[in-house]
Amino acid sequence: MQEIIIDGNSLSLEDVALVAIQKAPIRLSEESIAKVTRCREYVESIIANGDVVYGLTTGFGKFSTVSIAKENIAELQANLIRSHAVSVGEAYNEEITRAIMLLRIAVLAKGHSGIRLQTLQTLVQMLNAGIHPVIPMRGSVGASGDLSPLSHLALVLIGEGEACYRGTKMSGAQAMSKAGISAVTLEAKEGLALNNGTQVMAAIAALSLISAENLCKQADVLAAMSIDALLGTPNAMNPLVHALRPHPGQLISAKNINSLLKNSPLRDSHKNCANVQDAYSLRCTPQAHGAARDALAYARKVLEIEINSATDNPLIFPEEKQVISGGNFHGEPLAIAMDTMAIAISELANISERRMEQMLNPALSRGLPAFLAHRPGLDSGYMIIQLTAASLISENKVLTHPASVDSIPTSANQEDHVSMGSVSAIKLLQVVENVSTVLAIEWMIAAQAIDIREIKSSAALELAKARLREFSPRLAKDRVMYPELHKSVAAIKECAVLKAVEQSGIKIY
Repeated sequence: MQEIIIDGNSLSLEDVALVAIQKAPIRLSEESIAKVTRCREYVESIIANGDVVYGLTTGFGKFSTVSIAKENIAELQANLIRSHAVSVGEAYNEEITRAIMLLRIAVLAKGHSGIRLQTLQTLVQMLNAGIHPVIPMRGSVGASGDLSPLSHLALVLIGEGEACYRGTKMSGAQAMSKAGISAVTLEAKEGLALNNGTQVMAAIAALSLISAENLCKQADVLAAMSIDALLGTPNAMNPLVHALRPHPGQLISAKNINSLLKNSPLRDSHKNCANVQDAYSLRCTPQAHGAARDALAYARKVLEIEINSATDNPLIFPEEKQVISGGNFHGEPLAIAMDTMAIAISELANISERRMEQMLNPALSRGLPAFLAHRPGLDSGYMIIQLTAASLISENKVLTHPASVDSIPTSANQEDHVSMGSVSAIKLLQVVENVSTVLAIEWMIAAQAIDIREIKSSAALELAKARLREFSPRLAKDRVMYPELHKSVAAIKECAVLKAVEQSGIKIY
């Protein structure tokens, strides 16, 4: 696999996914090597001069007024990492951990953090070798960035803490030894360069955004399946309607659904029926899905800036001969973006479940049997799987309360306003999981409804149905369905619906 070149300025969200998920190797650009080296030389000149500079020759946070003797500076940096590594709970999975490592490397590669090139190159070696520090999920308030979880990452760099290597959890020292990588003894500024920043939040946001964008595309496909199964009218998707309210996401969603329903025999079978308008969950799909898309577009802009930004403190400007203590570590931009993302995609699930109700309720389904059971009463059909969707949607309503509106002062009121972005991130992960499951359930229900009609849908939607039927056959009588539901969720996460319909030549945007 081609290497991803890290220069601190041009990383894309797709690059993050390649490194995190596909395990693409990375290396530093020659330009970044030169910038890191130049910045470090300036740091060492400050130390040699005995200047008092926050984080280099002083304590941290409320201890910023305490000067540290030159002979204690190395101990200061190690103590920073050890004392701050106090996160708790379940550890982040391998993909998120790799994204965190990558984004921390990218920040350091900008050449404004004062880290030694040797230390940065060791982080690169760790990522390429597959040494994944164990980083517990809870313990950050989102300012000064993700101090505690990033300290767990840095522990392994100095030969402490815990890591997973080749599928086995072990001590950080063992992992480094097995990979043949020497642990680092930190010098001035390096501890602060390693644990001060927003990379945990940004990593989760980046991977969640990519998942959410794919969920939007698949939601359009599943909505089209449901509309066709319900003998819905295509009038509401007419481009003339959407041109008069041209929100970008709405236009895209309407175009996708129109393309998917085109040339559907099932749609053509009721062209001259008396139905002139459908329930909102059908005819307002482009408006609801489009709003989610537009919210994600905002989040993407935030993240494209964030993953190429310097977010530690203090920032070092060797050309200007300045060390400036600022606030780029504050997670507010990410916290608000992630809360917005969670709200946006939760609406995909909300409207999806209402389309399920239209298909399962015989008073609404235009001739479909109750709960799509072949033997209603003897069989329950899809009655209870809808309850699963309802449960997850209700959970989302709790999870989408914004964490970014909260703040608890820390560090003796030195850090008197924090973003709580890490809480936004953890909630977002669960919302993505819940929405994936709800859409998987709609896939199963819509496929059953189309089969019961006994008239084919469009070629594209038939491909989507056929993909599901590889592991979830048509329901002729009640059976244990959770194994196929789990497979359906996994397939949604792998974009199986999207890949299936695009085999027909239709591009989903």
